[in-house]
Amino acid sequence: MTTAQPERFATIHWEEGGEPRSARWRCERGTAPSARVVLADDTMPADVAYRLACEGTALLWRGDFQNARMLLQSLARRLDKTGERKAKKKPAAPSASGMPTPQVALPFHQQRHLQAQRARVLSMVLIELDAQYEIALRRAPEVQAPCTDAWGAPQGDGAQVVSLRELQALVGAHEWRKKGVEIPALAKLAPKGYDRIHPHYGVFSPVRGEYVDLIAQAPLPTALAKKSLAYDIGTGTGVIAAVLARRGIQKIVATDTDPRALICARENLERLGVDQKVELAQTDLFPEGKAALVVCNPPWVPAKPSAPVERAVYDEGSRMLRGFLAGVSAHLAPGGEAWLILSDFAEHLGLRSREELLSWIAEAGLQVVGKNQIRPRHAKAQDSANPLHQARAAEMTTLWRLQVGW
Repeated sequence: MTTAQPERFATIHWEEGGEPRSARWRCERGTAPSARVVLADDTMPADVAYRLACEGTALLWRGDFQNARMLLQSLARRLDKTGERKAKKKPAAPSASGMPTPQVALPFHQQRHLQAQRARVLSMVLIELDAQYEIALRRAPEVQAPCTDAWGAPQGDGAQVVSLRELQALVGAHEWRKKGVEIPALAKLAPKGYDRIHPHYGVFSPVRGEYVDLIAQAPLPTALAKKSLAYDIGTGTGVIAAVLARRGIQKIVATDTDPRALICARENLERLGVDQKVELAQTDLFPEGKAALVVCNPPWVPAKPSAPVERAVYDEGSRMLRGFLAGVSAHLAPGGEAWLILSDFAEHLGLRSREELLSWIAEAGLQVVGKNQIRPRHAKAQDSANPLHQARAAEMTTLWRLQVGW
């Protein structure tokens, strides 16, 4: 008989009151805790805190909680000013291979680099929570509900430390989960039904709803009349599966590799009243069998994600996109269609060409039988001050209707 081993987790260490201390380290990105930790409170000048954070020294906060928030804002302002100065210089950035990066992609690589630096420095302000997710600081908020959403119920396994920035993200995600995101396409398909998706922490929110409109409006393949079965590859919050169910498809198998996403999708599908039509499966890409319709909305930017939630946007080497195209023909019923929903943002950034995409489609033995397109409506597409405005302004999202070639 095998004895269950206790869960292993990273530990952060510091000294306080002349005694060594340690606690569980919580970090969604999976990065190790800083080896240098100092205690900080309301008396620490922002300039000193900024210098220490830039050097990689973590600041475990022992002062007023609201002052910690103000310090974080001060650090962010300093970082933004530094980023603006670096952006104006536009240094030549090498690609991952060491070769010169195409000029059109430079703003993207520069912005990603600055974002990574910013995230690293801001993550140096730390907050300690007790075993019940309570914060023993003046004017500290109640965070038990957001922490429980993200990490599960308290297990009584001692103190834990998390960056203030990540704690704020937990609180924000908790509010989104309660409020939900309105999806007009769901309301149009069932006006008297619920029309909101409630994203969980760590699951990408469908705030860019234009791709949902494409799925709601594209003509359904005639093969569904013979076999009313569809696959939703990478379901996330379950929004695509919900739209397909409300369009009358009798059974949808929705897949994802992330347990959080599957829990989130299940709750949304139950809330929307379509859970009886949807089967959830934890698998990479395809389930077993063939369907008349296979839908996939893969990450649209071929770059390395820096946090788990970014996997919905960044896909290093276009792994999911290429995997979907290479394998989908084996999972299509006769006369069935594969719907690939993809933004061309990466093309405008110089990270992937249209020729590459079309060659992957052809190499997979697929042919394009139709396209539906829509322009993004999100705020960044209208923000002329954004470093990537030119690419965002030209962006188009396309639903590619693909069939097995003859």
